[in-house]
Amino acid sequence: MMYNLVNELLALVKRYETSGLNPQDNLNAFHMWLDGQANDHSATKPGAPEWMGKASGRSADSVINTSLVHLYRYAKNHARSAIAGSKFSTPDEFIYLISLLSAGSMSKSALIKHNIHDKPAGTLIIKRLFDKGLIEQEPSNIDKRSSVIRISHKGTEELEKIMDKIRLASASVTEPLSPDEKIKLITLLQKLENFHHEQVFEKHKILNR
Repeated sequence: MMYNLVNELLALVKRYETSGLNPQDNLNAFHMWLDGQANDHSATKPGAPEWMGKASGRSADSVINTSLVHLYRYAKNHARSAIAGSKFSTPDEFIYLISLLSAGSMSKSALIKHNIHDKPAGTLIIKRLFDKGLIEQEPSNIDKRSSVIRISHKGTEELEKIMDKIRLASASVTEPLSPDEKIKLITLLQKLENFHHEQVFEKHKILNR
């Protein structure tokens, strides 16, 4: 027996009974009400978006890639304003500290990989944080021959000083979105990130065979 379908039908009947539209105890009236619900849903469903170059064949993939690049630049500008006058030279520096604060101690290579940076660029960011005393090095608990880095007490203090500004900068980027839209966007972005993470992981395995 299709129990899920029966449960859905019962839920619809309950909505019909409490709709305040003078519900009648017959199938035709219920069917007409269902048609009205479907039409209302179709009317509120957003249509396909328009974009520059769509008529001449510009693809949705192109638009998404361009929008992601533009949004990254907008976010970077907001972040630069937030760190003005602080110990941080670039947004990447506080992002590295936030990574250490949330994920805990890790190796330099793991921190660079976590933030999707090339090794030379990531190494420079870590060096600047060391020079400013915002991170420190300690022996690894797993392998005493190697070391890991962690956020220092000074790093935590400097991060706390600007966190309110960082939160405001983050909110500015997503300001027009409703809470539901933000959750939907997170779901889609995570799907994209997870896919590319797996691609990089597989490529790394092949290169190290």
